Amino acid sequence: MGRREGDAGTAGRPARTASGHAPRAGRARLALLALLASVLVPLVAAGLRSVLWLAAGVAGLALAAVGVWWVLAHSGPLRALGAVLSVAAPVAVLALFAAYGMLWPALVSLALWALAVTTARTALDPGGTARTETVTEAPHAPWIVMNPRSGGGKVDRFGLVEKARAAGCRVTLLDGGQDVVELARRAVAEGADLLGVAGGDGTQALVAEVAARHDLPFVVVPAGTRNHFALDLGLDRDDPAAALEALTDAVELRVDLGHAADRVFVNNASFGTYASIVTEPSYRDAKARTTLRTLPGLLTAEDAPTLRARADGTRVDGLQALLVSNNPYGRAVDAARPGRRARLDTGLLGVVCLRVTGAAQAARLVRGPRSGALLRMDAGEVVVEGDADTLPVGIDGEHVVLPSPVVCRSSPGALRVRVPRHRRGRARGGGAAPDWPRVTRLALGRRPTEDHTPGPAGA
Repeated sequence: MGRREGDAGTAGRPARTASGHAPRAGRARLALLALLASVLVPLVAAGLRSVLWLAAGVAGLALAAVGVWWVLAHSGPLRALGAVLSVAAPVAVLALFAAYGMLWPALVSLALWALAVTTARTALDPGGTARTETVTEAPHAPWIVMNPRSGGGKVDRFGLVEKARAAGCRVTLLDGGQDVVELARRAVAEGADLLGVAGGDGTQALVAEVAARHDLPFVVVPAGTRNHFALDLGLDRDDPAAALEALTDAVELRVDLGHAADRVFVNNASFGTYASIVTEPSYRDAKARTTLRTLPGLLTAEDAPTLRARADGTRVDGLQALLVSNNPYGRAVDAARPGRRARLDTGLLGVVCLRVTGAAQAARLVRGPRSGALLRMDAGEVVVEGDADTLPVGIDGEHVVLPSPVVCRSSPGALRVRVPRHRRGRARGGGAAPDWPRVTRLALGRRPTEDHTPGPAGA
């Protein structure tokens, strides 16, 4: 079970542990009831014919997936047809459901299923970003680097420089020509006992590596465009100034860092189609147009590049795209936490592999992990290689080229992150498929077994 800070604590001592077993059992019971209700609603509305309605819904999703594939992998008339199909198929299914009075039962059933899955995950994994939060003293010589251009000028808009200096922090502003890593190293040499960044995830990763190397605490101020790392730490991306409370009233977390060869990442390293697209000179100014122009050659051309990977003992090849993340992501369809990480301290890398060779395989994506097109795993080490001597890689949104093969690994607990003790967001709930036998045991009042087991995960 995760630890949370108490109302008061001694610096350097773990915060008080909350029991939470009774609420977890209650959530498990709610999950089972919602799951049962999601099955009963269509049965009551249509009897055994509900199986046929389910098949119609799946067929509509499969046709929509084919349409999306044609849009991405082809150009000309076939792309136009794919655009029509990807919209027309689900609309036709909804119209059919509405005509026969099955639309509302279907929507209610889907809502109950989403509630069941979300509640089951929070019941099984009640913890947050890290399992322990240590109450800590304020630093004596904090240093923070700020990028005034990040996030459309958030540094100036939220007055971050003045607020950081008022908290006793030495601030360095980037002007576009400095070496961020060298600035951080110089700050350490001059006596800084805390390093921080107000900027995007790419800059966060560079300074985080220096902080981890010197075992110094690190502060994240979400002043960039996306700031996924800050989101998974429970920070409010709409109020970056609130993160500066970590300088005065903080708890400390131990979180993992990911490595792709000699480069550190706090979020992910992407290989394949996305990494190749961002190398295009026109990508920054015309993302959608460049993507649609480039994708057909990357997906369906005779010489289209493919990737091979080895995740611990599992080998996969013929991949068009591969994402290696610092701890596993939840599913994109997870209503509670889309594309987020429930934990940052598992010591594992998340691996998402995409392998779609044609329209038929795109249609089978609706089968999830059984389709063979989308594979999700957890691994301690991932080795990625391609057909060339080098691989383009997107590391926390920054494009780099690395020698092939690229070895990705996790550094468990390498980074000391300080966050506000009373921060607004707390990551809760896992991203893996609910283990319904464990949910049932918990609902009956029995404690579930260990929450996280490494290995392949469903899509």
